[in-house]
Amino acid sequence: MPCVQISTNVCLDGVDTDAIFSDATRVVAQIIGRSEKFVMVIMKGSVAISFERNKEPAAFAEIISMGGITSEVKKKLIFQLGTILLEKLSIPRTRFFVKMTN
Repeated sequence: MPCVQISTNVCLDGVDTDAIFSDATRVVAQIIGRSEKFVMVIMKGSVAISFERNKEPAAFAEIISMGGITSEVKKKLIFQLGTILLEKLSIPRTRFFVKMTN
Protein backbone atom coordinates (compact mmCIF):
# COMPACT_ATOMS: atom_id res chain seq x y z
CA MET A 1 0.00 0.00 0.00
CA PRO A 2 1.78 3.18 -1.16
CA CYS A 3 1.48 6.32 0.93
CA VAL A 4 2.44 9.78 -0.33
CA GLN A 5 2.76 12.64 2.12
CA ILE A 6 3.21 16.12 0.63
CA SER A 7 4.09 19.11 2.78
CA THR A 8 4.25 22.59 1.29
CA ASN A 9 4.64 26.14 2.46
CA VAL A 10 1.88 27.16 0.03
CA CYS A 11 -1.44 28.05 1.64
CA LEU A 12 -4.07 25.60 0.37
CA ASP A 13 -7.07 27.80 1.19
CA GLY A 14 -9.05 28.21 -2.01
CA VAL A 15 -6.96 25.59 -3.86
CA ASP A 16 -8.74 22.67 -5.53
CA THR A 17 -6.99 20.03 -3.44
CA ASP A 18 -9.38 17.35 -4.75
CA ALA A 19 -7.59 17.60 -8.11
CA ILE A 20 -4.20 17.20 -6.40
CA PHE A 21 -5.38 14.17 -4.41
CA SER A 22 -6.90 12.61 -7.52
CA ASP A 23 -3.88 13.23 -9.75
CA ALA A 24 -1.37 12.05 -7.14
CA THR A 25 -3.39 8.90 -6.42
CA ARG A 26 -3.66 8.05 -10.12
CA VAL A 27 0.01 8.71 -10.88
CA VAL A 28 1.33 6.72 -7.90
CA ALA A 29 -0.98 3.77 -8.61
CA GLN A 30 -0.04 3.65 -12.30
CA ILE A 31 3.70 4.02 -11.81
CA ILE A 32 4.09 1.66 -8.85
CA GLY A 33 1.57 -0.81 -10.29
CA ARG A 34 -0.99 -0.84 -7.47
CA SER A 35 -4.73 -0.27 -7.41
CA GLU A 36 -5.82 3.30 -6.68
CA LYS A 37 -7.92 1.99 -3.79
CA PHE A 38 -4.70 1.14 -1.92
CA VAL A 39 -2.95 4.53 -2.39
CA MET A 40 -3.03 7.00 0.49
CA VAL A 41 -2.25 10.68 -0.11
CA ILE A 42 -1.72 13.15 2.75
CA MET A 43 -1.34 16.88 2.11
CA LYS A 44 -0.27 19.58 4.52
CA GLY A 45 -0.26 23.23 3.50
CA SER A 46 1.13 26.35 5.14
CA VAL A 47 4.03 24.34 6.60
CA ALA A 48 7.05 26.40 7.59
CA ILE A 49 9.60 25.49 4.89
CA SER A 50 12.80 27.32 4.05
CA PHE A 51 14.77 26.11 1.04
CA GLU A 52 17.79 27.83 -0.53
CA ARG A 53 17.62 30.34 2.33
CA ASN A 54 14.19 31.63 1.33
CA LYS A 55 10.52 30.84 1.85
CA GLU A 56 9.35 30.94 -1.75
CA PRO A 57 6.90 28.14 -2.73
CA ALA A 58 8.49 24.76 -2.03
CA ALA A 59 7.42 21.22 -1.16
CA PHE A 60 8.71 18.05 0.46
CA ALA A 61 7.18 14.67 -0.31
CA GLU A 62 7.73 11.30 1.26
CA ILE A 63 6.65 8.16 -0.55
CA ILE A 64 6.48 4.85 1.27
CA SER A 65 5.62 1.63 -0.53
CA MET A 66 5.76 -2.04 0.24
CA GLY A 67 7.73 -2.95 -2.87
CA GLY A 68 7.61 -1.62 -6.39
CA ILE A 69 10.08 1.25 -6.06
CA THR A 70 12.95 0.78 -8.50
CA SER A 71 15.30 3.48 -9.77
CA GLU A 72 13.14 3.87 -12.90
CA VAL A 73 9.98 4.15 -10.77
CA LYS A 74 11.70 6.82 -8.64
CA LYS A 75 12.47 8.93 -11.71
CA LYS A 76 8.91 8.66 -12.99
CA LEU A 77 7.37 9.49 -9.60
CA ILE A 78 9.59 12.54 -9.10
CA PHE A 79 8.76 13.82 -12.59
CA GLN A 80 5.00 13.24 -12.33
CA LEU A 81 4.60 14.59 -8.78
CA GLY A 82 6.75 17.55 -9.75
CA THR A 83 4.43 18.20 -12.67
CA ILE A 84 1.37 18.11 -10.40
CA LEU A 85 2.93 20.55 -7.93
CA LEU A 86 4.05 22.86 -10.73
CA GLU A 87 0.66 22.89 -12.44
CA LYS A 88 -1.57 22.99 -9.33
CA LEU A 89 0.52 24.99 -6.84
CA SER A 90 3.11 26.80 -9.02
CA ILE A 91 5.98 25.10 -7.17
CA PRO A 92 9.04 24.93 -9.45
CA ARG A 93 10.65 21.51 -9.90
CA THR A 94 13.86 22.94 -8.43
CA ARG A 95 12.05 23.59 -5.13
CA PHE A 96 10.61 20.09 -4.66
CA PHE A 97 12.37 17.34 -2.69
CA VAL A 98 11.30 13.68 -2.44
CA LYS A 99 12.24 10.94 -0.01
CA MET A 100 11.31 7.37 -0.97
CA THR A 101 11.23 4.27 1.16
CA ASN A 102 10.63 0.81 -0.28
